[in-house]
Amino acid sequence: MELKLHCLTYMMKFWLRIKRLNNETAQQTTPTETNVIPTMNPKLTQEQEKQLCSLLGNIKLSLLFKASIHSYTGAAFHQKCDHQGPTVSVGYNSTGFVFGGYTSKDHDVAKQGQYIQDDKAFLFSLTGRNPVRYPVTNAQRAVKMHNTTGPYFGEALLFMNANTATVISAPGNYYNFNAAEMHGNNLNLTECEVYKVEEGGNIIEKPWRTILWKAERRKELMESVKRFRPMISSVGQARVLLIGPVGAGKSSFFNSVNSIFRGHVTSQAISGNSGTSLTTQFRTYSVKAGRDGKPLPIILCDTMGMEEATGAGLDVDDISSILKGHVPDRYRFNPSVPLQADAHEFQQSVNLHKRIHCVVYVMDTCKVSIMSTKLEEKLAAIRRRVNLLGIPQLVLLTKVDEACPCVADNLRNVYNSQYIKTKAQEVSGRLGVPMSCIVPVKNYSEELELDMSCDILLLSALIQMLRFADNYFDDVNDQEKHD
Repeated sequence: MELKLHCLTYMMKFWLRIKRLNNETAQQTTPTETNVIPTMNPKLTQEQEKQLCSLLGNIKLSLLFKASIHSYTGAAFHQKCDHQGPTVSVGYNSTGFVFGGYTSKDHDVAKQGQYIQDDKAFLFSLTGRNPVRYPVTNAQRAVKMHNTTGPYFGEALLFMNANTATVISAPGNYYNFNAAEMHGNNLNLTECEVYKVEEGGNIIEKPWRTILWKAERRKELMESVKRFRPMISSVGQARVLLIGPVGAGKSSFFNSVNSIFRGHVTSQAISGNSGTSLTTQFRTYSVKAGRDGKPLPIILCDTMGMEEATGAGLDVDDISSILKGHVPDRYRFNPSVPLQADAHEFQQSVNLHKRIHCVVYVMDTCKVSIMSTKLEEKLAAIRRRVNLLGIPQLVLLTKVDEACPCVADNLRNVYNSQYIKTKAQEVSGRLGVPMSCIVPVKNYSEELELDMSCDILLLSALIQMLRFADNYFDDVNDQEKHD
């Protein structure tokens, strides 16, 4: 009996010990999901996110997939990224290149081997200071679905080929790009991320500026422009100088204003998308009230686009000569050598009507956040010279529809958009101009017919320019009285 009790006690102790060991093992070998999967921090920097926003507009990015955590496999990619709507895929390689592609359509492994049509798709490179965009050339074959790959753009760019950390790059297959520029011909991935793209538009109930969106208002604004007369009798037209980076929309602004008064969309000044300035001459454009109408009391002066590199784009010294009226119409700029006082084109004796009465800085809303330090310094140098001459200054924020989805949906949301207001505040801080001197507009670019809301924004900007020119004439009158 005593032996049996001893054996039973021993067995109970043994069983308790085994249970305790099992519990400890379970705690060590079945950790929570948080312990298994490391924290998924984006590799995309804040500056690179700003660059993507300059390509995509006002958006929010949410990280869906990170290959170093989820694995470099098609199965993991599709599990995390299918049916998520618009996405941007970003690849990183060992030589520091950051590149990828965007699609507005769903990824869907169920469509194995099929192409997805997407006319909004594009590839990109974020390696330089300014992002480079490569649009799809065949929208029918923008994106391809495959179960053993990651994001697959046409036949041109493929991440995680055959479930490995590699890239396939084939320029010309539905996307045209320079491989060395995009990824430096380094096809070994150190990371691949996929982000969900969501609209970042935030509509505020009370508009930050009041505007009347009615046909009557459009007519009133047009009549106000026609009736304007400079306060100084020797000056027949206010001269407004447009200054801004390449591609910001200076020439397009003149074309848009001209379209309003012609009654249809027109394109007199050369405009378009290019890495360098399409305007190579100093041009003075007079807008007419109709095809055979009288010239309006405003002249819009177009200049070569500004570039950040030394010896490229519009020179600051040339701007000084323009402001004082020394540069003739159709003068061809030489970026490396500004117009000299002893040159035969240099107009020595100029009157007030040849000088600039208002300066307008034209800024692309999408690129405000990625403005380079060198370009900002150039603009600051110009502002100092303009200030010395006492010329009023205004800022046009262009491409507001491209910057904010809610404005793209309805242009009348421009003053209800928190994003556009934020961009205006950012420009105000970076250029040192008050918010009251910043006017958002949308130029005509793809349209064939006029739009009332677009016209009202453009005309409102034109009225502000005339008011600012009036301020200049006031100062001239005051100075003459004192003299």
